[in-house]
Amino acid sequence: MSTQNLIIFKFNALYHILEELGLDLNFKIISVDSNNSLKEKVKNLNNYLIISNKKYSDIGNQFVLDNEPMNILKLIEMINIEFLKIQFNSQSEVKVNDYIIDLNSREMLINNTKLKLTEKEINTITYLSKSNKPVNIDELQEKVWSYQSDIETHTVETHIYRLRKKILNTFNDNEFIVSKKNGYQIK
Repeated sequence: MSTQNLIIFKFNALYHILEELGLDLNFKIISVDSNNSLKEKVKNLNNYLIISNKKYSDIGNQFVLDNEPMNILKLIEMINIEFLKIQFNSQSEVKVNDYIIDLNSREMLINNTKLKLTEKEINTITYLSKSNKPVNIDELQEKVWSYQSDIETHTVETHIYRLRKKILNTFNDNEFIVSKKNGYQIK
């Protein structure tokens, strides 16, 4: 697991308190006092939480601590919860080509355009995106639909046809899932 970086932004009193406890915490504690320093610092970090005592609209992964004083154990618990939320959210998005697939809301996004998907459609896209070669219908039946390959069904073809049509209608993309002679593939 990567290091959890706790950035204290324009809040020196909290930085000094947490720095004293630093050996007992599971965070790397960093103090930052300017917007430019903050941008420079987070550019190279991927697991961070910014704590400040007021809300800054242009800052992400921010936790505002505005109800002081607070029990230090309660504060550490709240920080851990925020790190868990960040981790959960980062694991809920999958990038496929230029699209972002949000696994929690079951949406496919590009720019400001969203497409609502079913669970099977999400599973189909994520399964196809993990393969570097075309995936045949029998494999999709087994892995995505849990069907036996000897059962005669057109479930896969029908679902992929409908999914391709939804993607074409929403994103005007006719090349997202391509049909090859030996299966389906995401280009």
